[in-house]
Amino acid sequence: MTITIGHTSRNQPINLYYEDAGEGQPIILIHGWPLNGRMWEHQVDFLVDNGYRVITYDRRGFGRSDKPWNGYDYDTLSDDLRAIISQLELDDIVLVGFSMGGGEVARYMGKHKGEHVAKCAFISSIAPYLLQTEDNEHGVPEQVFEDIKQGIRKDRPAFFDQWSRNLVNYKKEGEGPVSGAAVHDVWCNAMLGQRKATLDCVDAFGKTDLRHDVRSIQVPTLFIHGDADQIVPHEPTAVQGHNMVSGSRLEIIKDGPHGCVLSHHKEVNDILTSFLKS
Repeated sequence: MTITIGHTSRNQPINLYYEDAGEGQPIILIHGWPLNGRMWEHQVDFLVDNGYRVITYDRRGFGRSDKPWNGYDYDTLSDDLRAIISQLELDDIVLVGFSMGGGEVARYMGKHKGEHVAKCAFISSIAPYLLQTEDNEHGVPEQVFEDIKQGIRKDRPAFFDQWSRNLVNYKKEGEGPVSGAAVHDVWCNAMLGQRKATLDCVDAFGKTDLRHDVRSIQVPTLFIHGDADQIVPHEPTAVQGHNMVSGSRLEIIKDGPHGCVLSHHKEVNDILTSFLKS
């Protein structure tokens, strides 16, 4: 299914692909960079079976959604999320953002005042602030993001081949909970993204300060992060976010990689459903 969330400068419609399954309280699962809604397959079936309505969508520029040339900043992306919520007439929503998707959750809560949202969950999220600065000393140096963009420009397939392995800390077949085939599937999803969108989003997730947005959150909030994440460190993200949101819950998954929704999906699902029912 598709939904029109805006138009280009040439008045061409921008359509996002989405899937909507189940009945009950709506949960919107927002995927990470450079993937798409397919990354949530371990969560969708589980949550639907537990009595929830689950909505996934592909961010503009990725997966099966339209790929306009511009709009890969968090103000625009949170507006896209708002358009989905409005057109589907959703209320009492749980927003769940993985990695870059945590930025949409945070900016929506800040810019759009958390309209219609009952709870928030951040999984391996980049929020509230990933960039290393004088007042964010545990963040990631800016050069890392420039190197990422350089790697994509030089050889995007090769870059995402290694990135897919790092997502789940994959070393070789038979070691760890994820197969080589699953890693290849991650690569296939990554390659569905538009090159321009893939590059522009590096600046969005790497350099956008979402601290004000996270501080604005007034609903029950969950942070999940793996302590073996090789892509997004948990100190400037999950730990800092937890300290900013009063009454929030922090769950650190032992030996969990960045892609814990794949490698440790049973543990993630148990934590998430416990939070949903609390």
